[in-house]
Amino acid sequence: MQEKFLHYIWRHKKFKTTHLTTTGGDVVNVIITGLYNTNAGPDFFNAQLRIGLQLWAGNVEIHIKSSDWYLHGHEQDKAYDNVILHVVWEHDTEIFRKDNSVIPTLELKHYVSKDVLNNYNRLLTNKNKWINCEKDFASVDHFTLTNWLERLYFERLERKSKTIETLLKASKNDWEAVLFKMLARNFGLKVNGEAFFSLAKSVDFSVIRKVHGKQLSIEALLFGQAGLLHSNIEEAYYLKLRNEYEFLKRKFSLSNNKVLPVQFFRLRPHNFPTIRLSQLASLYHENQQLFSKIMDLHDLDAFYDLFAVSASSFWKSHYTFQKTSGATSKMLTKPFMDLLFINTILPLKFCYAKYNGQTLDAELITLAGRIASEKNSIINAFNNLRPAASSSMESQALIQLKEMYCSKNRCLQCAVGNALIIK
Repeated sequence: MQEKFLHYIWRHKKFKTTHLTTTGGDVVNVIITGLYNTNAGPDFFNAQLRIGLQLWAGNVEIHIKSSDWYLHGHEQDKAYDNVILHVVWEHDTEIFRKDNSVIPTLELKHYVSKDVLNNYNRLLTNKNKWINCEKDFASVDHFTLTNWLERLYFERLERKSKTIETLLKASKNDWEAVLFKMLARNFGLKVNGEAFFSLAKSVDFSVIRKVHGKQLSIEALLFGQAGLLHSNIEEAYYLKLRNEYEFLKRKFSLSNNKVLPVQFFRLRPHNFPTIRLSQLASLYHENQQLFSKIMDLHDLDAFYDLFAVSASSFWKSHYTFQKTSGATSKMLTKPFMDLLFINTILPLKFCYAKYNGQTLDAELITLAGRIASEKNSIINAFNNLRPAASSSMESQALIQLKEMYCSKNRCLQCAVGNALIIK
Protein backbone atom coordinates (compact mmCIF):
# COMPACT_ATOMS: atom_id res chain seq x y z
CA MET A 1 0.00 0.00 0.00
CA GLN A 2 1.22 3.49 -0.88
CA GLU A 3 0.06 6.87 0.36
CA LYS A 4 -0.32 8.07 -3.22
CA PHE A 5 -2.94 5.38 -3.74
CA LEU A 6 -4.80 6.53 -0.62
CA HIS A 7 -4.64 10.11 -1.92
CA TYR A 8 -6.17 8.87 -5.16
CA ILE A 9 -8.88 6.91 -3.32
CA TRP A 10 -9.83 9.92 -1.19
CA ARG A 11 -9.54 12.55 -3.91
CA HIS A 12 -11.78 10.66 -6.35
CA LYS A 13 -14.06 9.08 -3.72
CA LYS A 14 -13.19 5.55 -4.82
CA PHE A 15 -14.64 4.12 -1.62
CA LYS A 16 -18.08 3.38 -0.25
CA THR A 17 -19.37 6.77 0.82
CA THR A 18 -22.41 5.46 2.69
CA HIS A 19 -22.34 4.24 6.28
CA LEU A 20 -18.91 5.73 6.94
CA THR A 21 -17.94 5.93 10.59
CA THR A 22 -14.86 7.08 12.45
CA THR A 23 -12.95 4.66 14.63
CA GLY A 24 -14.83 6.27 17.50
CA GLY A 25 -18.21 5.37 15.99
CA ASP A 26 -19.31 8.79 14.65
CA VAL A 27 -21.04 8.86 11.28
CA VAL A 28 -19.03 10.64 8.54
CA ASN A 29 -20.59 12.38 5.55
CA VAL A 30 -18.01 13.55 3.00
CA ILE A 31 -19.34 16.71 1.33
CA ILE A 32 -16.13 18.00 -0.26
CA THR A 33 -12.87 16.01 -0.12
CA GLY A 34 -10.81 19.21 -0.31
CA LEU A 35 -8.12 20.66 -2.57
CA TYR A 36 -5.23 18.27 -3.17
CA ASN A 37 -1.98 19.71 -1.84
CA THR A 38 1.31 18.56 -3.38
CA ASN A 39 3.42 20.91 -1.26
CA ALA A 40 4.22 20.95 2.47
CA GLY A 41 1.31 20.74 4.89
CA PRO A 42 -1.84 18.61 5.11
CA ASP A 43 -2.73 16.54 2.06
CA PHE A 44 -6.11 18.18 1.41
CA PHE A 45 -7.15 21.76 2.18
CA ASN A 46 -10.64 23.15 2.77
CA ALA A 47 -12.52 19.90 3.02
CA GLN A 48 -16.14 19.93 4.19
CA LEU A 49 -17.34 17.03 6.33
CA ARG A 50 -20.18 16.23 8.67
CA ILE A 51 -18.93 14.16 11.59
CA GLY A 52 -21.73 13.13 13.88
CA LEU A 53 -24.01 16.16 14.12
CA GLN A 54 -21.22 18.69 13.58
CA LEU A 55 -20.40 20.29 10.22
CA TRP A 56 -16.64 20.81 9.84
CA ALA A 57 -14.50 22.79 7.40
CA GLY A 58 -10.76 22.27 7.46
CA ASN A 59 -7.92 20.03 6.35
CA VAL A 60 -7.54 16.28 5.90
CA GLU A 61 -4.32 14.34 6.41
CA ILE A 62 -3.76 10.85 4.99
CA HIS A 63 -1.39 8.11 6.17
CA ILE A 64 -0.92 4.38 5.83
CA LYS A 65 -1.02 3.98 9.62
CA SER A 66 -2.31 6.35 12.29
CA SER A 67 1.07 6.24 14.03
CA ASP A 68 2.66 7.83 10.94
CA TRP A 69 1.30 11.11 12.33
CA TYR A 70 3.92 10.97 15.08
CA LEU A 71 6.53 9.38 12.83
CA HIS A 72 6.32 12.47 10.59
CA GLY A 73 6.32 14.89 13.53
CA HIS A 74 2.96 16.45 12.73
CA GLU A 75 2.14 16.91 16.42
CA GLN A 76 4.83 19.59 16.54
CA ASP A 77 3.80 21.38 13.34
CA LYS A 78 1.26 24.23 13.50
CA ALA A 79 0.32 23.56 9.87
CA TYR A 80 -1.60 20.51 11.11
CA ASP A 81 -3.62 22.25 13.82
CA ASN A 82 -6.63 22.57 11.50
CA VAL A 83 -6.84 18.89 10.52
CA ILE A 84 -10.47 17.80 10.99
CA LEU A 85 -10.09 14.19 9.86
CA HIS A 86 -7.20 11.73 9.80
CA VAL A 87 -7.73 9.23 6.98
CA VAL A 88 -5.67 6.04 7.30
CA TRP A 89 -5.54 2.57 5.87
CA GLU A 90 -4.88 1.00 9.25
CA HIS A 91 -5.71 2.53 12.62
CA ASP A 92 -3.11 1.58 15.20
CA THR A 93 -3.16 4.47 17.69
CA GLU A 94 -5.19 7.52 18.69
CA ILE A 95 -4.03 10.94 17.49
CA PHE A 96 -4.43 14.01 19.69
CA ARG A 97 -4.41 17.75 19.09
CA LYS A 98 -2.32 20.04 21.24
CA ASP A 99 -5.34 20.58 23.53
CA ASN A 100 -5.49 16.78 23.99
CA SER A 101 -8.72 16.43 22.00
CA VAL A 102 -8.84 13.38 19.72
CA ILE A 103 -8.58 13.92 15.97
CA PRO A 104 -11.31 11.80 14.35
CA THR A 105 -9.89 8.93 12.29
CA LEU A 106 -11.43 7.18 9.29
CA GLU A 107 -10.01 3.71 8.59
CA LEU A 108 -10.39 3.31 4.83
CA LYS A 109 -9.62 -0.38 4.43
CA HIS A 110 -13.18 -1.28 5.40
CA TYR A 111 -14.68 0.84 2.61
CA VAL A 112 -12.51 0.11 -0.45
CA SER A 113 -13.62 -2.59 -2.88
CA LYS A 114 -11.42 -5.66 -3.16
CA ASP A 115 -11.68 -5.36 -6.94
CA VAL A 116 -10.16 -1.88 -6.81
CA LEU A 117 -7.33 -3.15 -4.62
CA ASN A 118 -6.68 -6.15 -6.86
CA ASN A 119 -6.69 -4.00 -10.00
CA TYR A 120 -4.32 -1.53 -8.38
CA ASN A 121 -1.92 -4.24 -7.25
CA ARG A 122 -2.03 -5.92 -10.64
CA LEU A 123 -1.25 -2.65 -12.38
CA LEU A 124 1.52 -1.40 -10.12
CA THR A 125 3.28 -4.67 -9.37
CA ASN A 126 4.00 -5.61 -12.98
CA LYS A 127 7.72 -6.18 -13.36
CA ASN A 128 9.85 -6.10 -16.48
CA LYS A 129 7.06 -4.63 -18.57
CA TRP A 130 7.40 -1.95 -21.21
CA ILE A 131 4.47 -0.18 -19.56
CA ASN A 132 2.53 -1.33 -16.51
CA CYS A 133 -0.76 -1.78 -18.36
CA GLU A 134 0.53 -3.40 -21.53
CA LYS A 135 -1.64 -6.52 -21.02
CA ASP A 136 -4.78 -4.41 -20.56
CA PHE A 137 -4.11 -1.34 -22.71
CA ALA A 138 -6.20 -2.73 -25.55
CA SER A 139 -9.22 -3.18 -23.27
CA VAL A 140 -9.62 0.52 -22.43
CA ASP A 141 -12.64 1.90 -24.26
CA HIS A 142 -12.08 4.09 -27.31
CA PHE A 143 -13.82 7.17 -25.87
CA THR A 144 -11.64 7.20 -22.74
CA LEU A 145 -8.42 6.81 -24.71
CA THR A 146 -9.34 9.37 -27.37
CA ASN A 147 -10.19 12.06 -24.83
CA TRP A 148 -7.08 11.32 -22.79
CA LEU A 149 -4.83 11.55 -25.86
CA GLU A 150 -6.29 14.93 -26.76
CA ARG A 151 -5.53 16.20 -23.27
CA LEU A 152 -2.02 14.72 -23.43
CA TYR A 153 -1.41 16.46 -26.74
CA PHE A 154 -2.00 19.85 -25.15
CA GLU A 155 0.14 18.83 -22.18
CA ARG A 156 2.95 18.20 -24.65
CA LEU A 157 2.39 21.58 -26.30
CA GLU A 158 2.55 23.20 -22.85
CA ARG A 159 5.79 21.35 -22.18
CA LYS A 160 7.31 22.54 -25.46
CA SER A 161 6.12 26.08 -24.83
CA LYS A 162 8.50 26.34 -21.85
CA THR A 163 11.46 26.35 -24.23
CA ILE A 164 9.75 28.92 -26.43
CA GLU A 165 9.00 31.18 -23.46
CA THR A 166 12.65 31.03 -22.37
CA LEU A 167 13.83 31.95 -25.87
CA LEU A 168 11.26 34.72 -26.09
CA LYS A 169 12.46 36.29 -22.88
CA ALA A 170 16.10 36.07 -23.99
CA SER A 171 15.26 37.72 -27.33
CA LYS A 172 13.21 40.53 -25.74
CA ASN A 173 9.95 39.24 -27.24
CA ASP A 174 11.26 38.90 -30.79
CA TRP A 175 9.10 36.11 -32.17
CA GLU A 176 10.98 36.06 -35.49
CA ALA A 177 14.21 35.36 -33.60
CA VAL A 178 12.56 32.56 -31.62
CA LEU A 179 11.24 30.98 -34.82
CA PHE A 180 14.73 31.01 -36.34
CA LYS A 181 16.24 29.23 -33.35
CA MET A 182 13.45 26.66 -33.22
CA LEU A 183 13.64 25.99 -36.95
CA ALA A 184 17.42 25.71 -36.84
CA ARG A 185 17.22 23.08 -34.10
CA ASN A 186 14.66 21.03 -36.01
CA PHE A 187 16.48 21.35 -39.33
CA GLY A 188 19.33 19.59 -37.55
CA LEU A 189 17.11 16.70 -36.45
CA LYS A 190 18.42 14.48 -33.64
CA VAL A 191 22.05 14.27 -34.74
CA ASN A 192 22.70 17.95 -35.40
CA GLY A 193 19.79 19.56 -33.58
CA GLU A 194 21.81 20.92 -30.68
CA ALA A 195 24.67 21.97 -32.96
CA PHE A 196 22.28 23.92 -35.21
CA PHE A 197 20.61 25.38 -32.12
CA SER A 198 23.94 26.60 -30.76
CA LEU A 199 24.68 28.06 -34.18
CA ALA A 200 21.38 29.97 -34.21
CA LYS A 201 22.04 31.31 -30.72
CA SER A 202 25.52 32.48 -31.76
CA VAL A 203 24.11 35.02 -34.22
CA ASP A 204 21.85 37.90 -33.27
CA PHE A 205 18.78 37.66 -35.48
CA SER A 206 19.28 41.27 -36.57
CA VAL A 207 22.21 39.94 -38.63
CA ILE A 208 19.90 37.43 -40.38
CA ARG A 209 17.55 40.29 -41.18
CA LYS A 210 20.38 42.27 -42.75
CA VAL A 211 21.87 39.53 -44.94
CA HIS A 212 18.88 37.40 -45.95
CA GLY A 213 18.41 39.33 -49.22
CA LYS A 214 21.49 37.63 -50.69
CA GLN A 215 21.54 33.83 -50.83
CA LEU A 216 25.33 33.63 -50.78
CA SER A 217 25.55 35.87 -47.70
CA ILE A 218 23.12 33.95 -45.57
CA GLU A 219 24.67 30.63 -46.63
CA ALA A 220 28.13 31.96 -45.81
CA LEU A 221 26.89 33.09 -42.42
CA LEU A 222 25.42 29.70 -41.54
CA PHE A 223 28.25 27.59 -42.98
CA GLY A 224 30.88 29.82 -41.39
CA GLN A 225 29.30 29.78 -37.94
CA ALA A 226 29.00 25.99 -38.25
CA GLY A 227 32.77 25.78 -38.76
CA LEU A 228 32.50 24.42 -42.29
CA LEU A 229 34.60 27.09 -44.03
CA HIS A 230 38.04 26.49 -42.50
CA SER A 231 39.40 23.95 -45.02
CA ASN A 232 41.76 24.59 -47.94
CA ILE A 233 39.35 23.69 -50.70
CA GLU A 234 39.97 25.08 -54.18
CA GLU A 235 36.39 25.25 -55.33
CA ALA A 236 34.90 28.48 -56.65
CA TYR A 237 31.64 28.31 -54.68
CA TYR A 238 33.49 27.37 -51.50
CA LEU A 239 35.97 30.23 -51.89
CA LYS A 240 33.13 32.72 -52.43
CA LEU A 241 31.46 31.49 -49.25
CA ARG A 242 34.67 31.73 -47.26
CA ASN A 243 35.46 35.24 -48.47
CA GLU A 244 31.92 36.38 -47.76
CA TYR A 245 32.01 34.86 -44.29
CA GLU A 246 35.29 36.60 -43.45
CA PHE A 247 33.68 39.89 -44.47
CA LEU A 248 30.54 39.22 -42.38
CA LYS A 249 32.61 38.02 -39.46
CA ARG A 250 34.49 41.32 -39.33
CA LYS A 251 31.44 43.46 -40.03
CA PHE A 252 29.25 41.92 -37.32
CA SER A 253 31.98 40.82 -34.88
CA LEU A 254 30.89 37.21 -35.13
CA SER A 255 32.24 34.38 -33.00
CA ASN A 256 31.52 30.66 -33.20
CA ASN A 257 33.54 29.59 -30.17
CA LYS A 258 30.42 28.24 -28.46
CA VAL A 259 28.94 26.53 -31.51
CA LEU A 260 28.92 22.75 -31.24
CA PRO A 261 30.54 20.83 -34.13
CA VAL A 262 28.19 19.42 -36.76
CA GLN A 263 28.23 15.72 -37.59
CA PHE A 264 28.13 13.84 -40.91
CA PHE A 265 28.73 10.37 -39.50
CA ARG A 266 25.87 7.86 -39.86
CA LEU A 267 23.64 10.37 -41.63
CA ARG A 268 21.94 9.79 -44.92
CA PRO A 269 23.33 12.25 -47.48
CA HIS A 270 20.10 14.29 -47.75
CA ASN A 271 20.38 14.96 -44.00
CA PHE A 272 24.00 16.16 -44.18
CA PRO A 273 24.40 19.49 -42.37
CA THR A 274 25.53 21.11 -45.63
CA ILE A 275 22.19 20.33 -47.29
CA ARG A 276 20.05 21.27 -44.31
CA LEU A 277 21.87 24.57 -43.72
CA SER A 278 21.52 25.53 -47.39
CA GLN A 279 17.79 24.72 -47.26
CA LEU A 280 17.42 26.83 -44.11
CA ALA A 281 19.27 29.66 -45.84
CA SER A 282 16.93 29.39 -48.85
CA LEU A 283 13.88 29.53 -46.61
CA TYR A 284 15.03 32.81 -45.08
CA HIS A 285 16.32 34.19 -48.36
CA GLU A 286 12.91 33.73 -49.98
CA ASN A 287 10.81 34.94 -47.05
CA GLN A 288 10.81 38.14 -45.09
CA GLN A 289 8.72 38.24 -41.91
CA LEU A 290 8.50 34.45 -41.91
CA PHE A 291 6.93 34.29 -38.47
CA SER A 292 4.08 36.61 -39.47
CA LYS A 293 3.45 34.57 -42.62
CA ILE A 294 3.29 31.35 -40.61
CA MET A 295 0.92 32.77 -38.01
CA ASP A 296 -1.41 33.86 -40.82
CA LEU A 297 -1.55 30.32 -42.21
CA HIS A 298 -4.51 28.19 -41.18
CA ASP A 299 -4.22 25.50 -43.83
CA LEU A 300 -1.64 22.74 -44.06
CA ASP A 301 -1.33 22.94 -47.85
CA ALA A 302 -0.47 26.64 -47.61
CA PHE A 303 2.30 25.73 -45.16
CA TYR A 304 3.68 23.17 -47.62
CA ASP A 305 3.72 25.83 -50.34
CA LEU A 306 5.56 28.29 -48.08
CA PHE A 307 8.23 25.74 -47.16
CA ALA A 308 8.72 24.38 -50.69
CA VAL A 309 12.35 25.50 -50.85
CA SER A 310 15.48 23.84 -52.12
CA ALA A 311 19.17 23.99 -51.35
CA SER A 312 21.05 26.37 -53.64
CA SER A 313 22.14 25.27 -57.15
CA PHE A 314 25.59 24.03 -56.12
CA TRP A 315 24.02 21.35 -53.97
CA LYS A 316 22.05 19.81 -56.82
CA SER A 317 25.21 17.88 -57.67
CA HIS A 318 26.89 17.83 -54.25
CA TYR A 319 26.38 16.64 -50.70
CA THR A 320 29.76 17.94 -49.53
CA PHE A 321 32.02 20.71 -50.79
CA GLN A 322 34.62 18.36 -52.27
CA LYS A 323 32.76 15.51 -53.94
CA THR A 324 30.28 15.67 -56.79
CA SER A 325 27.25 13.40 -57.00
CA GLY A 326 24.46 12.69 -59.42
CA ALA A 327 22.17 15.67 -59.91
CA THR A 328 19.12 15.48 -57.63
CA SER A 329 16.65 17.99 -56.30
CA LYS A 330 17.39 18.98 -52.73
CA MET A 331 13.95 20.34 -51.89
CA LEU A 332 12.41 19.91 -48.48
CA THR A 333 10.32 16.75 -48.56
CA LYS A 334 6.78 16.54 -47.23
CA PRO A 335 7.79 14.17 -44.37
CA PHE A 336 10.51 16.62 -43.32
CA MET A 337 8.07 19.54 -43.48
CA ASP A 338 5.68 17.51 -41.34
CA LEU A 339 8.38 17.19 -38.68
CA LEU A 340 8.93 20.96 -38.78
CA PHE A 341 5.21 21.51 -38.44
CA ILE A 342 4.88 19.09 -35.52
CA ASN A 343 7.93 20.26 -33.57
CA THR A 344 8.15 23.96 -34.43
CA ILE A 345 5.09 25.49 -36.06
CA LEU A 346 2.29 23.99 -33.97
CA PRO A 347 4.05 24.66 -30.61
CA LEU A 348 4.73 28.24 -31.75
CA LYS A 349 1.11 28.76 -32.81
CA PHE A 350 -0.03 27.41 -29.45
CA CYS A 351 2.39 29.60 -27.51
CA TYR A 352 1.69 32.73 -29.56
CA ALA A 353 -2.07 32.34 -29.07
CA LYS A 354 -1.57 31.91 -25.33
CA TYR A 355 0.73 34.96 -25.28
CA ASN A 356 -2.09 36.99 -26.83
CA GLY A 357 -4.76 35.61 -24.51
CA GLN A 358 -6.33 33.46 -27.22
CA THR A 359 -6.90 29.77 -27.81
CA LEU A 360 -6.49 27.80 -31.03
CA ASP A 361 -7.35 24.40 -29.62
CA ALA A 362 -9.77 23.36 -32.38
CA GLU A 363 -7.47 24.57 -35.16
CA LEU A 364 -4.44 22.85 -33.65
CA ILE A 365 -6.31 19.57 -33.27
CA THR A 366 -7.46 19.79 -36.88
CA LEU A 367 -3.99 20.60 -38.23
CA ALA A 368 -2.23 17.95 -36.15
CA GLY A 369 -4.92 15.47 -37.14
CA ARG A 370 -4.11 15.96 -40.83
CA ILE A 371 -0.45 15.04 -40.42
CA ALA A 372 0.46 11.37 -40.45
CA SER A 373 1.67 9.74 -37.26
CA GLU A 374 5.37 9.78 -36.53
CA LYS A 375 7.22 6.49 -36.70
CA ASN A 376 9.50 5.62 -33.82
CA SER A 377 9.98 2.89 -31.22
CA ILE A 378 7.43 4.38 -28.79
CA ILE A 379 4.67 4.67 -31.40
CA ASN A 380 5.42 1.21 -32.80
CA ALA A 381 5.19 -0.32 -29.33
CA PHE A 382 1.83 1.33 -28.59
CA ASN A 383 0.47 0.33 -31.99
CA ASN A 384 1.49 -3.25 -31.30
CA LEU A 385 -0.75 -3.17 -28.22
CA ARG A 386 -3.64 -1.65 -30.19
CA PRO A 387 -3.97 0.68 -33.21
CA ALA A 388 -3.48 3.91 -31.28
CA ALA A 389 -1.79 6.44 -33.57
CA SER A 390 -2.91 7.42 -37.04
CA SER A 391 -2.11 11.15 -36.81
CA SER A 392 0.62 13.35 -35.35
CA MET A 393 -1.76 14.52 -32.65
CA GLU A 394 -2.05 10.95 -31.39
CA SER A 395 1.65 10.13 -31.81
CA GLN A 396 2.69 13.25 -29.91
CA ALA A 397 0.18 12.41 -27.18
CA LEU A 398 1.50 8.86 -26.90
CA ILE A 399 5.07 10.13 -26.56
CA GLN A 400 3.85 12.37 -23.74
CA LEU A 401 2.05 9.41 -22.17
CA LYS A 402 5.14 7.20 -22.25
CA GLU A 403 7.64 9.82 -21.10
CA MET A 404 5.61 11.61 -18.44
CA TYR A 405 3.30 8.87 -17.11
CA CYS A 406 4.26 5.30 -18.00
CA SER A 407 7.99 5.68 -17.43
CA LYS A 408 7.35 7.44 -14.13
CA ASN A 409 4.73 4.95 -12.88
CA ARG A 410 2.13 7.73 -12.71
CA CYS A 411 -0.73 5.31 -13.36
CA LEU A 412 -2.91 7.01 -10.74
CA GLN A 413 -2.71 10.30 -12.68
CA CYS A 414 -3.41 8.57 -16.00
CA ALA A 415 -6.92 8.13 -17.46
CA VAL A 416 -5.92 4.69 -18.75
CA GLY A 417 -4.66 3.64 -15.32
CA ASN A 418 -7.81 5.02 -13.67
CA ALA A 419 -10.04 3.13 -16.07
CA LEU A 420 -8.22 -0.12 -15.36
CA ILE A 421 -8.31 0.33 -11.58
CA ILE A 422 -12.04 1.00 -11.32
CA LYS A 423 -13.24 -1.30 -14.13
